[in-house]
Amino acid sequence: MKIYGKITLLACGVAMLSSAFTVMAMRGVSQAPGKIFGDTVVAAGSPQKGAFINVSQRATPETDFTHAAESTINGVVSIKSYATPRGYGYGSRSEMFSDPLFDFFFGQGNGRRQQPRQQEPQQQQLGLGSGVIISDDGYIVTNNHVIDGAERLEITLNDNRNFNAKVIGTDPKTDLALIKIDAKDLPVIPIGNSDALKVGEWVLAVGNPFGFTSTVTTGIVSAKGRNISTMTNSGNRSMGIESFIQTDAAVNPGNSGGALVNLAGELVGINTAIYSQTGNYAGYSFAIPTSIVTKIITDIKQYGAVQRAVLGIRYSELTPQLAKEKKITAVNDGLYVGQVEDRSAAMQAGLKEGDVIVAINGVATHNTAQLQEQINRYRPGDKITIGYVRDNKQHTANVTLRNDQGDTKITKAADVMNLGCAFKAVPAETLRELELSNGLQVSGLKDGKFKDAGIKDGFIIIDINNSRVTSAEDVENIYNAIMKSGGHDKVMFITGMYPTGVKRYYAVDLAE
Repeated sequence: MKIYGKITLLACGVAMLSSAFTVMAMRGVSQAPGKIFGDTVVAAGSPQKGAFINVSQRATPETDFTHAAESTINGVVSIKSYATPRGYGYGSRSEMFSDPLFDFFFGQGNGRRQQPRQQEPQQQQLGLGSGVIISDDGYIVTNNHVIDGAERLEITLNDNRNFNAKVIGTDPKTDLALIKIDAKDLPVIPIGNSDALKVGEWVLAVGNPFGFTSTVTTGIVSAKGRNISTMTNSGNRSMGIESFIQTDAAVNPGNSGGALVNLAGELVGINTAIYSQTGNYAGYSFAIPTSIVTKIITDIKQYGAVQRAVLGIRYSELTPQLAKEKKITAVNDGLYVGQVEDRSAAMQAGLKEGDVIVAINGVATHNTAQLQEQINRYRPGDKITIGYVRDNKQHTANVTLRNDQGDTKITKAADVMNLGCAFKAVPAETLRELELSNGLQVSGLKDGKFKDAGIKDGFIIIDINNSRVTSAEDVENIYNAIMKSGGHDKVMFITGMYPTGVKRYYAVDLAE
């Protein structure tokens, strides 16, 4: 009993001593709110000094994602693209066995199993992505790379209804596309102001990663105006913007074209790319801000093509080394003008080599991404104010923006029909007579680019821009590649021959 009593007293003493240390620890912690200990956290700014709350009870309107998730998942769709596999020729084993030359040398059925004739290839799924409903009558915005090359687009709503979509227009430079389904009274995600986003603000990514529909992930805005051209696995896409919203919300294949929303349930970006060495999410994702999405989609819907303004300069970001070399002391960053192009908005405004652009309409342009984002908001003919430094003094200039042709005309949608002709295969006998291995003949010539260049009916195209031509699809692919390129000069250099044997060369100007 005495031993038991001593143990009891010892235990009580330890407990009391432990409690005393605990109280002292609490007082110390109360001076450092916000530190996490296990499952509890000190309430910063709590009415009771040193009060504790459980992490699970810490939900506030600022960190409650349920409203944003519930109000947006119905406005995001799944997009499946389908196309017929190409390259069905003599490359496959079954094609080789069904070749008449095989029968000629080996005899029909000799030494081999009779092979059935290959059926016409069926459409196969090309890709999977997401899209955002932006109007209740069926307009959907997505990434261009989600639908590129598709012959058919299948749209699945969150309520499992399926529709086929038609492409209204695309813009490979910004990797955006506008498509439409025949439906009404659809749920719409309201468009928010991406300019108002702050670094550290909560955002949600809504999409269909790996085909898992209506998936919501969350993260914060890690950076704005991010240039990713040398960082992401974006392939060889020529991006017309390099000013992305960077987040740490998990985004994977299938999320492309989906929504980035704020906690008010407003669309602030279109998820487009990830930083990854494996192709899957590895920490950061990137979205096109709605400040650019709205302008691009409005242009496509209204004009059929993006009205892209250009300043007409070649520039580089100002570095400490460049500033020292050029004796620039008035600013530490900006865009150093290396060349002013002829017939450009910059030349008309009086900008010169050596100027450092520091602002567009009062918005600071510290780097390439910020300059591109600002210019992409405007159309040819719009007037802006440029702030720049020359000889270490601040200046401003009023600029009327132009298009890449040096004027302010409306750009029309690129269409191979603008060539103004049809094409047909060249008879084998004609190819033998002219000693040609390939060619495509112009027929049904009418008013258009070919006629303007002097091409006449019957002309046989051998190559365009040094690429051999054998089909109308070849011409269309070359035409589209030229029109989608970022160069100022959009020209087809055509080599060909008339059936009389006369060889001719033509330069077809594709610019409006």
